[in-house]
Amino acid sequence: MKSLLHPARAVALVFLAAILVGSALLMLPISHAEGSATPWVTAFFTAVSAVCVTGLVVVDTGTYWSTFGQAVILLLFQLGGFGMMTVATLLGLMVNSSFRLRTKMVAQFESRSLGMGDIASVAKLVLVVTFVLELIIALSLTLRLHLAYDLSWAEAAWSGLFHAVSAFNNAGFSIHPDSLMRYATDASILLPVMTAIVIGGIGFPVLHDLRNRFNDPRHWSLHTKLTLIGTTILLLGGFFTLLVFEWSNSATLGPMPFADKVLSAAFASVSARTAGFNSIDIGALTQESWAMHYFLMFVGGGSAGTAGGVKVGTAAILVILIIAEIRGHSDSEAFGRRVGASAQRQAITVLVLGSAMIVLGTLFILRETDLPTDQVIFEVISAFGTVGLSTGITGNLPESSQLMLTLLMYVGRVGTITLAASLALGEHRMPYRYPEEHPIVG
Repeated sequence: MKSLLHPARAVALVFLAAILVGSALLMLPISHAEGSATPWVTAFFTAVSAVCVTGLVVVDTGTYWSTFGQAVILLLFQLGGFGMMTVATLLGLMVNSSFRLRTKMVAQFESRSLGMGDIASVAKLVLVVTFVLELIIALSLTLRLHLAYDLSWAEAAWSGLFHAVSAFNNAGFSIHPDSLMRYATDASILLPVMTAIVIGGIGFPVLHDLRNRFNDPRHWSLHTKLTLIGTTILLLGGFFTLLVFEWSNSATLGPMPFADKVLSAAFASVSARTAGFNSIDIGALTQESWAMHYFLMFVGGGSAGTAGGVKVGTAAILVILIIAEIRGHSDSEAFGRRVGASAQRQAITVLVLGSAMIVLGTLFILRETDLPTDQVIFEVISAFGTVGLSTGITGNLPESSQLMLTLLMYVGRVGTITLAASLALGEHRMPYRYPEEHPIVG
């Protein structure tokens, strides 16, 4: 019983329970637009995608599901995003608190980490930021949809709320069959959505740090600095890559004027890091742009936020480790701080296991289908990274492959955080050490 109460395992069980309840609700005739029962695979896939804030769908959300069904989906990705933010943030606090107790006040000052005394503050921050930002974005979208697109107030309000909550939770669900492609040239729609995606995906430990020390960047935690710098690099890298390789593509950015090309490239770069919306046709992208998406989707966003992937902090730690190794330094350092050995091991473990899941998922689907390898890889990374972007093959996959995608979504959303927390919470010092030896590397 004690093992079941382990915080990391509790996360997995809670999310599994939410998926099962969501599946049962979506199977009800009231959830279907035509009033008939929904096949269990369709309901289960949609529930997993919603709870894991992914956005991959096997049916069109706006036409297949009734208003009740859409409301259930919205509730599921709100719980999935908000719940994971809260649980992941509190797990992070527990890890840091344990570290603080072991190293006393000196380590707390050196790391400037969050402590158990911050739990109420962080929980309040999660609650306030979530609902205030979602409300602001929803109102902005509602006004734009009503005034510029002649939707009734009721239609505009529902669409605005649905897309605002979906954006903040990086869920990628849309009630439009073309996602946000109809708004590809409308900055008044895309910019608020981008804002919600970035804030929701950057992680609440970072927002907590910025709130307390916004005017004192020197005292930001190493995690905050790495996350902000890594996020900026990824967003700019994705933006310029998409501009270069899609500039003349007649099926994506080619026909657009300059300002719209910049807007759509920026939106695609932001969305690729686990948001799942698209304002251009993903299936029509060049191979180079797909390759960039592989990387952006795999890395994802910030820890303890609504984004998925292996996380920016993980990638940043690995880069620091590589640089230190190339330079011949015994310690991995950044911004006057040394990255702990346990954090390095955890980052390597998350990266290797995440890569293994992608390889296994790709091989499984390739065996089950005759689809091109690049499209299958895109779909698998999108599922594992809880992104939700697709080249258009999701609904055509056999049920066995769709179920594989649900496993990838669940592991990608719950597994990496659970693994990282388990490694950190379960860390203990051995009473002895074996003699050291150096196997040949390379």
